[in-house]
Amino acid sequence: MKKTSLLLMSLLLGALSLSAQSKSPIEDMQHYGAEPLRFKSLKEWRKVHRPAIYNFFLTEVYGRQPEQKLPIRYEMLEQSDKALGGKATRKQIAIHVGESQNPILLLIYQPNNARKAVPAFVAMNFKGNHQIVDDPAIIISENAPKGKELGEDPTRGAAASRWPLDMIIDAGYAVGTIYRGDVDPDFDDGFKNGIHPSFYAKGQTAPEAHEWGTIGAWAWSLSRVMDYLETDPAIDTKKVAVIGHSRLGKTSLWAGATDPRFAIVISNDSGCGGAALSIRKHGETVGVINKSFPHWFCDNYNKYSNNEEALFVDQQGLIALIAPRPVYVASATLDDWADPEGEFLSAVAASPVYELYGLKGLTGKKMPKPDSPILGGHVAYHIRTGKHDINSYDWEQYIKFANFHFGR
Repeated sequence: MKKTSLLLMSLLLGALSLSAQSKSPIEDMQHYGAEPLRFKSLKEWRKVHRPAIYNFFLTEVYGRQPEQKLPIRYEMLEQSDKALGGKATRKQIAIHVGESQNPILLLIYQPNNARKAVPAFVAMNFKGNHQIVDDPAIIISENAPKGKELGEDPTRGAAASRWPLDMIIDAGYAVGTIYRGDVDPDFDDGFKNGIHPSFYAKGQTAPEAHEWGTIGAWAWSLSRVMDYLETDPAIDTKKVAVIGHSRLGKTSLWAGATDPRFAIVISNDSGCGGAALSIRKHGETVGVINKSFPHWFCDNYNKYSNNEEALFVDQQGLIALIAPRPVYVASATLDDWADPEGEFLSAVAASPVYELYGLKGLTGKKMPKPDSPILGGHVAYHIRTGKHDINSYDWEQYIKFANFHFGR
């Protein structure tokens, strides 16, 4: 991987002057590709390569978040210390963004037996806050699926297998979650619903080619959750992990790359556009994902459909942006669509950046056997036996990883 510092500096200068243009200044640069990210020094990484890689993901993949600032207001809707059989306090907060009619509903469970502020896991959910646990007090969002028109079971606790709250609370962690549909609907609506219109400039009707898509908006909303947690004395905001599964695993990686307040970043079965190397074209590809989910990424990402070789850097660059904070990448044996080997190789290729900080990256360079986590460094990985999902086994590993890095 040959690069010229002078050439990279020209990229950085061009990135600083980027405004509302769809063409990125990286297009004429020599690319990093999917190779391990090895550099001469930490200074070179911080000053030259990291800004260039960040700018690529910002303008070519997930899209730039709007510069316009809207007032954010938090409203406590309900609170009870009798949740989960009395072991937890439940809080429900409305996050009001500008003049939006429907707020983002934040649900928090935190352990009652804590003597001091507790660490937390923050995540989005797929089907509504009411589906993570069978708790009749959870407020159902106006945006939650009605009936089964989206093929989703509307009953309370339907997704509880993905949220082992008793295990998490017993381990001494709080959990904060919001429903993806409260932020932006997960279908191609031309960005007419959700939060995008609140940020449009006068006369604007859709994001520019380099501006955020749905995943970018979801990641932005996780930072708004973090904003709230910083006002809650019960949460140790120096020890907050952001986690996501599948498309929400893509979201957690981008949230972690854009917001350094997330102390740990966890990606579960995130696949293409998440942790997996796109150049492998294994399972879901850039072309397939842009056709099936045209709203997820910014429009500039379309230029890489069936053209992965043109990528300035592959997804190992996204993982590297999180350094020196710990990151966990996980896969499943029956989830070939998400390319487990590509996810593993991406973690390996990002690890040299952690070494620049004097830290261990992924300590194993060979794909591990199923259910044999590699947990020794600041980059961790496991491949679980089973299908595309997140379950109690995954959470056990994430809690172990968080305990180690949070000194618990």
